[in-house]
Amino acid sequence: MNIQRGDIVLVDYPYTSSNETKVRPVLVIQNDRDNQRLKNTIIIQITTQTQRSLEPTQLLIKMATHEGQQSGLRQDSVINCVNLLTLSKDKILRKLGQLPNSSLEKVNDCLKAALELT
Repeated sequence: MNIQRGDIVLVDYPYTSSNETKVRPVLVIQNDRDNQRLKNTIIIQITTQTQRSLEPTQLLIKMATHEGQQSGLRQDSVINCVNLLTLSKDKILRKLGQLPNSSLEKVNDCLKAALELT
């Protein structure tokens, strides 16, 4: 599957505490060059648990907005920039949508906060 930075995809998400997985949406944040040439990609977990959405490491995506409609998500969700994972592209089930560049800039800010980058 051809994926790009900013794609929201559905994956078979592994849990570190067990061998179990859960199908869930994630945001692809790896650069496009590496997405083309590598077997893995870097993703950010997306959750419907919105209670922490005001934290600087979280980005709320509301379905009533343009970005929400483009995302392919079904309900208000949070891109949780403290939950990063390198994942085999074989775990990607399908593409749901894509975030616009303006939202990716906000994700970059959340990543800077999560990783204490200047």
